[in-house]
Amino acid sequence: MKQLKYICLLAFCVCGLNGTAQTPEQLKAWLPPVEGWTITEEIEVFNPDNLFDRINGAAPLFLENNFREMTSLEYVDGDDYITIQAYRHATPEDAFGMYSVERTPELPNYPVGGEAQGDEVSFFFFAGNIYIKMWGTSEGDLGDVLVRIAKGLADKIDPEATYPPLVAAFPKEGKKDYSEAYITANYIGHEFLRNVYLARYEKDGKPFQLFLIDAGTPENAREVLIKYYAFARQEVEIRQGQQVVADRYNGDIPILWQDRYLLGVFSENGDATDFADLLLAMAEKL
Repeated sequence: MKQLKYICLLAFCVCGLNGTAQTPEQLKAWLPPVEGWTITEEIEVFNPDNLFDRINGAAPLFLENNFREMTSLEYVDGDDYITIQAYRHATPEDAFGMYSVERTPELPNYPVGGEAQGDEVSFFFFAGNIYIKMWGTSEGDLGDVLVRIAKGLADKIDPEATYPPLVAAFPKEGKKDYSEAYITANYIGHEFLRNVYLARYEKDGKPFQLFLIDAGTPENAREVLIKYYAFARQEVEIRQGQQVVADRYNGDIPILWQDRYLLGVFSENGDATDFADLLLAMAEKL
């Protein structure tokens, strides 16, 4: 546990150095030059009050992920353009969470920033507390240009960008590639299950999710369990260790409470399986 806490503290310090205060002007200055393309002078900036004006129906999800400011920039080449939307969030976890919500299995992945996806006309990545969305119009393939821009920008935002440190606690065996995510609230429909890290798995042909909540303190972790058991109408002795919540909407939810952390399993088919070993393996990494 001490090792992971040290990693989390180090990551916090690094993020503080790399960019919780990027300005629109900084982001524009960090855009790399690309032959044949010109960076336009115009900078558009949106905040939580007017984000609806630009992205309308998607705005509530960004706000839920602690959105702070969006900067819109463009490259142009004749009639062709590349639009870059840089969404600044409160923390790197929030930026990763927003990226993970919009991640799609149809797109190939790239080693840019903390993680990236893209094709010949669009590109998406996160770095530091910034989530970047890029797309363009062109008769040709823009893939190489988008990757070049993304790498240059990611290296300026946070050259050491990676997943949040707690993601390292998830066991590799059985985990689906690029399935890690971060949910700020309402995990599996419960408002009290907040700030949840998760990864998707498959065991014996059955899909399920492992999840991890850092409640901050053992007392906060206990409060989450009190609310969960109250919802489930279970009268149990709430104690640290392994237990099962009989969630009437999501089936049995095995949970391991260890110090400030709650580790659990959500079976996507609603069928309980023996997950004790997986939860213990996660706990050993905390």
